[in-house]
Parts: sequence; C-alpha cells; structure tokens
Amino acid sequence: MTDYGEEQRNELEALESIYPDSFTVLSESPPSFTITVTSEAGENDETVQTTLKFTYSEKYPDEAPLYEIFSQENLEDNDVSDILKLLALQAEENLGMVMIFTLVTAVQEKLNEIVDQIKTRREEEKKQKEKEAEEAEKKLFHGTPVTIENFLSWKAKFDAELLEIKKKRMKEEEQAGKNKLSGKQLFETDHNLDTSDIQFLEDAGNNVEVDESLFQEMDDLELEDAEDDPDYNPVAPGSDSSD
Repeated sequence: MTDYGEEQRNELEALESIYPDSFTVLSESPPSFTITVTSEAGENDETVQTTLKFTYSEKYPDEAPLYEIFSQENLEDNDVSDILKLLALQAEENLGMVMIFTLVTAVQEKLNEIVDQIKTRREEEKKQKEKEAEEAEKKLFHGTPVTIENFLSWKAKFDAELLEIKKKRMKEEEQAGKNKLSGKQLFETDHNLDTSDIQFLEDAGNNVEVDESLFQEMDDLELEDAEDDPDYNPVAPGSDSSD
C-alpha cells in the first residue's frame, strides 16, 4: 500500500533544497506551498515572473496536485492562460510519480520562451516603425504617383473650389454694386452737397490768404501798347477798328 504522506514529505524536503530562495510553505495540513519562477534575462534585462501555488491532494502523486498562479509580473493574460494549460498537460502526463519539479521546470522553460517572444515582438515593431518612416520619407520627396484616377479626382475637387471662389467674388461685386450710390442718389440723401462749395467760401471770409510774391515782378513786365507798334495797321484784318 502506497504511503502518500511519506512521498509528499520527501518531495517537500527535496523542493526546499532545490529552491531555497523561492520556496515558501503556506500550510502543513493539507501541505501547501509556493515556488517563485523567474525567466532568464532578456536583451534589455527584462524578465517575466510567476509564483506558483501547489496544494497536495490526499492521494498525491496518484492524483494531480491543486495548482494556481499565485502572482505574476510582466505577463499578459494569454501568457497566464498558456501556463495553466501547460500545468494541466504536465500533471496529466506525470500521474503516479512526484511531479512538482517537472511542473516548475516546464513553467521555467515557458517563461524563457515568453521573454524571447517579447524580444521578437519588439524587433518586429521596430522594423515596422522604420518601414513606416521610410515610406513617409518617400512620399515627402517623391509625392504620390499620378494616375488617371487620382488626377481626375484632384481635377474635380479643384474645379469645385474654383467655382465656389467665382461665386463668392460675383456675390461680393453684386453686393458692392448695390451699396454704391449714384450722383443723384448722393444729392437726394445729402441736401448739403449743392451748397457745400458756397458754404466753404462763406466760412473762409477774409481768411483767404494770397501769396503776394506771385505779383512782385508784375511791374517789371514791359507790356507794349498795340498803338505804339510801328507795324500796327488799324484797318488790317483782325483789328478791332471799325469803319
């Protein structure tokens, strides 16, 4: 008859020796404990980690132990799901023998795979960003290739915008024409226009200034009388004399 208690005690002693820094006993009845598993460091020293909680069933190892993800760091939800599936598969394959070390080792390898996947995903994201930047630079310097389709699309848009500008300009000119008053309308709206010049002169009065320097040399001008001209003929055509 199998002594399950002894097998469980022997495994606990072995596990405590193998994982001295990450093995923690939670209870003795039923035996329950945690083991923290950490991946190897990635390219940028990033790691993923999970703490597995195990509880022995009464007939372990002929029955699978109870297990769960006690805590985790840097794992996505799908990673947690994958780890639980892995534990279920390994427990099924190892029934009848102590299996905690085997389960922990399988999870350790899975965490290392996840770190590698993170590295691959980051490299792909980097390549994608570089590709997008390169394509954006090509568009900047080379523009979009002209095809019949995109030219006709641009032409239709351009014509529509030009038509709107013409309509707007015609509307503004029409409105400006309506607001412009004729001379008659100006006199009709402002009755002071017909007397404004007269009023200006009346307001000026004696204040009109004359520049006398304009007339200083008038006396020096030699104005000849027409009768003093020896060639003057009073009966010549064009003269002012009358018969």
